[in-house]
Amino acid sequence: MVVLLIYVVIITGNLLVVSVVFSDSRLHSPMYFFLAHLSSSEIIFTTNILPNFLNVLWEDGGKMSVYGCFTQFYLCGSLPATECFLLTVMSYDRYVAICKPLHYASIMKFSFCRQIAACCWIGGFISMMTTLILVCQLHFCGLHFIDHFFCDFAPILELSCSDTSAVKLETFIFTSSVTLFPFMFITGTYIAIIITVVNMRSSTGRRKSFSTCSSHLAIVSLYYGTLITVYVIPTRGKSKIVNKVVSLMYSIVTPLLNPIIYSLRNKKIKTALRNVISN
Repeated sequence: MVVLLIYVVIITGNLLVVSVVFSDSRLHSPMYFFLAHLSSSEIIFTTNILPNFLNVLWEDGGKMSVYGCFTQFYLCGSLPATECFLLTVMSYDRYVAICKPLHYASIMKFSFCRQIAACCWIGGFISMMTTLILVCQLHFCGLHFIDHFFCDFAPILELSCSDTSAVKLETFIFTSSVTLFPFMFITGTYIAIIITVVNMRSSTGRRKSFSTCSSHLAIVSLYYGTLITVYVIPTRGKSKIVNKVVSLMYSIVTPLLNPIIYSLRNKKIKTALRNVISN
């Protein structure tokens, strides 16, 4: 019941964010446009995992076809990559808005935003194809039992009788590239933002600039912290229980807090939500 309640809250919260962004004209700006895409990816990601997890809890175990397992695994890798790219684009949007305000309208046109959002989705799904192909070529033997609540990378490899060194190396390179390079870009943009904000003469301008970045920065810290812990840090020395707990946090806590953080920290979204609820 607790997991079901959390799932309902995640879907409701992210659907509200998507609906208010596209229905309220005051939110028709690049920052909220990318936020709607981020919430959409959270909805798909959570729906890919939690309904089956609820069935596993209810039945004290569950069954899934090989193709269903590989599909879940593919989405579990593609959607986080897409979210990494979206968070990177959102940091670039804040960088242009604060560091190059006079050029913001000419740079962040909606045609450009639609194109770059499409690139984030396409890039996330294409980047995971190599890993999926390598995993599908493995030979599996023995008991087909996954000691996890979804088809994740490490539990799948435990069932393989093949040499998994190549796929492990490819996956490490893939996950490191998708997480660390965007994270370095985000860090660079925020360094430039902080320098620009600190040099502002007006204290009101500094507070306003920081307030527009605080929600995004909180999501980035939470998202990348759990993502790096799960997929980038070597699994050697981490118990299965620790992996399950961290994976559960990554699968539930981040999608749950995303709409909460943005709705509590953003006056425009809070106003739009009140209007939607009142109507």
